[in-house]
Amino acid sequence: MATLREIRRRITGVKATSKITQAMKMVAAAKLRRAQDAMIAARPYSRALDVLLKDLLSNAGDEVAKSPILFGRTIREEHTDNVLLIVVSSDRGLAGAFNTNIIRFAEARIRETYAAHFASGRVGLITVGRRCSDHFAKRGYTIVQAYPGIFSKLEFQTAHEIIEQATALFNDAKYDTVEVIFNEFKSVITQRQVAERLLPVLDKQQLIETQHSKASHEYIYEPEPSEILDVLVPRHLETQVWRALLESNAAEQGARMTAMDSATRNAKDLISSLQLSYNKARQAAITKEILEIVGGAEALAKA
Repeated sequence: MATLREIRRRITGVKATSKITQAMKMVAAAKLRRAQDAMIAARPYSRALDVLLKDLLSNAGDEVAKSPILFGRTIREEHTDNVLLIVVSSDRGLAGAFNTNIIRFAEARIRETYAAHFASGRVGLITVGRRCSDHFAKRGYTIVQAYPGIFSKLEFQTAHEIIEQATALFNDAKYDTVEVIFNEFKSVITQRQVAERLLPVLDKQQLIETQHSKASHEYIYEPEPSEILDVLVPRHLETQVWRALLESNAAEQGARMTAMDSATRNAKDLISSLQLSYNKARQAAITKEILEIVGGAEALAKA
């Protein structure tokens, strides 16, 4: 049975840990509010840009169908296309299963959707966040570029650099499909792992649907739609990556706040349990001392 000193030491240690987890919860809550505001502010712009892009494509004419970045390139042989995955995790831990879930989701997608590609070395990764960068580097995956430590100061320039590199690799025909994998923020306690295609922007079926659909608004274009697309498409891709970073950042703070809240409550429960054990041990020690005193007194009386 643990001694009173050992129990007191454990209670002191758990109380100190509880104070740390409580402080981390409060910090995460403050960061979550800012992250949510940034994410919510970006969503309307992303939706409006998507609508505008589809309207432009429905009026741009048949020449846009030849654009690889919009509708992909023709793969000459079956199973010869290369895949680039942009995987977004966090830089730090103590966020519950946040990083574990996204890493498992990415690995499952590679195994199930791109098994043949991976077996022949045709899957590359751009890792965003220290956790996934370290994980995939240790396991022999092909990492094209790593972006660790970006969430301490998240900037739009980072999204620009990521999609600029991915687009350059796509245009050079080194990769034929580009996807982004990230945790989508649903609520403080819920994150959903998603994979979204970035390049090509639309597939052939979407091309047919776009060409047979009417624009939601009537526009007068100056210059021509094809020239506007040259500017709009890169901005659309940057916005998609930026939204993924914002969603992941908000989801991370929500996961960390939830994990630290759970840790704080568990610490308080443990303190209560230790305090009960301490009281029982202390009562047993006092009872033992009383019995020894009574026994000694009786022995003296008989003598």
